Amino acid sequence: MFKHILLATDGSPSSEHAAQLAINLARTHGAKLTALYVVDPYPYLGIGEANPLGFQAYMSAAHEYAAQAHAKVVVLSGQGGAPVDLQARMAENVTASTGIVQMAKDEGADLIVVGSHGRTGMARLMMGSVAAKVVAESPVPVLVAR
Repeated sequence: MFKHILLATDGSPSSEHAAQLAINLARTHGAKLTALYVVDPYPYLGIGEANPLGFQAYMSAAHEYAAQAHAKVVVLSGQGGAPVDLQARMAENVTASTGIVQMAKDEGADLIVVGSHGRTGMARLMMGSVAAKVVAESPVPVLVAR
């Protein structure tokens, strides 16, 4: 049924749970799995020219976090079962949800798997929900793991 699954990962426990679900689905369907980490490079707009070293440090840290998140997915994909066709990607976008949806379109994914931190009430109102935004923006089905 699914040929290409896009997993949105940020290295958090909820995205690890989503990764396990995505890996299991990829195995079951013989699907390709793309693990995506989205970075917002724009906090340095306006001050980046005044402090290019700050921007470089920020992006270096972002690449390190992406590598750590991808490493967790690689470890999970190697545990128990057939190998998974796994590709790790990093994208730069203003918002994680837009980056996830755009990558799904660009890569031709037919399912997006994303973790939810399960925030409710004021915390959700103040911070928003990447998962909810992906569900609202995505042209393909989205599996939200909690």
